This record gives sequence, structure tokens and C-alpha cells, in this order.
Amino acid sequence: MFAAFDNFPALLIWLPLAGGLISFFIQSEKGARAAAIIFSLLTMGVMMTSLFFTTMEYNAYSQVSYVWLPGLGSSFGLILDGLTRVLCLLTALVFPMVFLLVPGNRYPNANRFYGLMLLAQCGLMGVFMATDALVFYLFWELALIPVYFLASIWGGEKRIRATFKFFIYTFVGSLFLLIGILYMYLKTSNASFSLVAFYNVKLSNIEQYWMFLLFFIAFAIKMPIFPLHTWQPEAYEQAPTPVTMVLSAVMVKMGLFGLLRWLLPLFPVAVKEFNTGIIVMIVIGMLYASLVAINQDNIKRLIAYSSIAHIGLMAAGAFTLKHAALNGAVLQMFSHGINIMALWIVADLVEKQTGVTSISKLGGIARKAPVLTIFLVIAAFANIALPLTNAFVGEFMIFNGLYQFRPWIAALAGLSIIFSAVYTLNMIKNVFYGEAGDAVEGFADINKTQAMVLTVITGLILFFGVYPDPFFKMMYETVGLIVNRYVTI
Repeated sequence: MFAAFDNFPALLIWLPLAGGLISFFIQSEKGARAAAIIFSLLTMGVMMTSLFFTTMEYNAYSQVSYVWLPGLGSSFGLILDGLTRVLCLLTALVFPMVFLLVPGNRYPNANRFYGLMLLAQCGLMGVFMATDALVFYLFWELALIPVYFLASIWGGEKRIRATFKFFIYTFVGSLFLLIGILYMYLKTSNASFSLVAFYNVKLSNIEQYWMFLLFFIAFAIKMPIFPLHTWQPEAYEQAPTPVTMVLSAVMVKMGLFGLLRWLLPLFPVAVKEFNTGIIVMIVIGMLYASLVAINQDNIKRLIAYSSIAHIGLMAAGAFTLKHAALNGAVLQMFSHGINIMALWIVADLVEKQTGVTSISKLGGIARKAPVLTIFLVIAAFANIALPLTNAFVGEFMIFNGLYQFRPWIAALAGLSIIFSAVYTLNMIKNVFYGEAGDAVEGFADINKTQAMVLTVITGLILFFGVYPDPFFKMMYETVGLIVNRYVTI
């Protein structure tokens, strides 16, 4: 029935790639922005169309495979299955919203800015859809390289230091990942980079331990989780806000996706050996990040540390290997991307109008921007997983899995919910209520475009908070395949 629509994965790659290349040759700032918006909307349209034809089918997926490097056993394979659809949908939604929010004259050399952004989108789509390890690695790098240039050219005053740290961390992680991929390739029976061939590789326990370490470090840096997180707050603060939105909403999901698609299925013996220690380390990192967020005066760093804590919870849920927690983690990847996007929009609007990011210098914005305040409060409630918001469902399922795994770990991780409420509600109180600071004089409410984007985000928060069933239908088979790898271990 769906054979005619198997080209969806290819379109999700070629549309942003073509849009990025075209944008480089458009000298007009408005023209480059228009091209970026058009191609990102086309990409979103393709993604939504693919969901329309498959969302009612548990096992429906689209797959393409092109001859690429047959001599090396590598084919250009892409798939849209349950896990991939969730993350490609998030990617397809985030980029047009980012482009709509950026004024046409905000960045010099706008054609390069939008071109690099679209190349990053192409890379992200490829990471999520690749069924060949070499293709996966190619897109892994393609997603990261544009971000490095975007941050180093259009970032803040300390951008060189921040991007250099970002480069070192990601370079080391990518090197470990490449070594692991090449070793697995050499162990395949038919010299193949295909994901299926990797799944069928028989490794000794010692080999699994070493391969697990290589892949895990690469993915842990990208998420990031404690103690490999130190690049993130500075990068988020110094990168241009549109880049930060992409980093925190989508790009950190590359690491989580890597856990679910590659790490957990490939190395089950090693995962069972190390998962308890890793979960404890992750929970410690969650509590540390939450406590740092509570004591932050910089609104952008507060959001960055909040993201570390939330990503950590998803990673911890994945390592429990419980069906509920894995479903919750995938759902939460989408929910977190939407929610953190809203928080970054608000932080950017505040910084643009006041020129400051210090919470202590703000206050009283609610009286001057009541519409913005309403949107922020809804996003903030989602950030602390209030019932009837999208994050509640995912977090509830993750904690369910953590409790099944180890009740005391669930109790310890539960402290992060309290801490999240503390720093989120304090941020609302100190920035939007109380006495108005001098910096907020002349603060204006949001315009129509900003209101439209925040309305879409708010609609997603409330809709999937009440009706998350479409996600569970998409994830049904994918999560089951991961869990089944551990039945006999």
C-alpha cells in the first residue's frame, strides 16, 4: 500500500541539502531567508505527508537504498520507522519555526547563515534515518560541521573559546565512534557497513566491553551527560540563539538516538554489565545540573543546565531496558525539543529587548508583555512535567521504568522533579513578576509571527499532553525490537 511513498526518506535529505546549496548563491538577505523558509516548509510537508500515510499502521515504514560504495560494502540506506519518524518530525518542525523567528537583516552574510543551517538540518535527518554505519558517520559529521562555523562566525564575544571546546569534545567523540564502526565492519561476515550486518556480529564479552566504551563516549558527549557536559553551557550561551535552539531541541538527541539505534542493540552483554553504574552516574549528573540551575543568574545558562538534567533522565530511562521507560524516553525526546524551543524563544526575546541575560537585572515583564507571559508559563509548566502537558506522559513512563529497575534510583532521580520546579518557577517569578528593573523599560509584547510560532508550540504541548497515542503507535515495533535483544541475556 505504501510502496509508492518509499521516497520520503530521500526527499527529507535532498530538500534541505538543495535549499542549503541554493541559499549560498542568493545574495539578498530577504531572498536567502525566504529560500530557507520555503525549503524547510517543504521538508515539513513531506514529513507530515509520510505520517498521514503511516500513522495508523504499527509496522509501516519507508526505506530506500542506493548503490554507493559497493567495493566497501556500503550502501546509501535510509529508513523512516517508528523511532526515526519521531525525531525527523521534531527536526522538520523546529527549523521552519527558527527561520520564521529570525529577522531577515539580523545576521551579516545571511546567505551563508541560512545555507549552513539547512546543511545542518540535512545532516540531522541523515543521522536519524541512516541504516548504514558509514552513512551514519558521514551525516554525524555533516550535522556538526555547519554548527561549528555558525557558532564561530555569528556567536557572542567568547565564541572562539566556546566553539574550540565544542570542536575538541565532538572531534574526540567522533574519533572514538569511527574506530568502533571500523572494528565492527571488520568483524562482519560479509564486510558490510549495514546496520543489520552489525546486529549479526558475534563479539566476545571483552570485545563488547571495548566497543560499548567507544560508542558510549561518542554518544555521551553529544547528549551530553555528566561528566562530559562541560562544553554545553558555554556553547549554548555563545552560539547565535537560532543555533542554540537547534542544538538543544534537536542536535543533543543525536546522542540519545545513538543509544537506541546502535548502542543498546549492538552490545547487550556490555549494557547489562554496566547499565546500573551508568544510570547512577547519570542521576548524579542530573542532580548536579539541577542544583547549578537553581543557583544560576544567567537565564541562558539556566536553560542549558535544565536541558542537561532532562536529557539525563531520558538516557537513564533508556538504560533501564524497560518497555515503559524506552517508550517514555522516545516520547520525551520530542516533548523536550518542543518545550526547550519555547524557553529559548522567550530568552531570546528578553535578551534582544533588554540587552541583558542576568535574571537579577530583570523583573516585571508580565505587566508589559502579558501575551508572552502566558506562553512562557505554559512552556514552564511543561518543563516541570505538569499533568496535561506533553512532558508529563514521558516522564511518568520513565520513572515507571526506573522504579521497576531500582526503586531507590527512581527515588533519587525524583529529586530532580523538585529541583526543576524550584529553578523554573523562580525564573518566572524573578524575570516576569516582581518589581520591574531598569532594563525592561520600553519592553514590548510579541509580534504576530512570534505569537504564531508560540501558539503552534503551545498547541503541541497541550495536544500530546492529552493524547500521546500516535507516538506509541509509531514506536511500538521499534521499542519492542530493542527489548527483545535482551530476552535471552
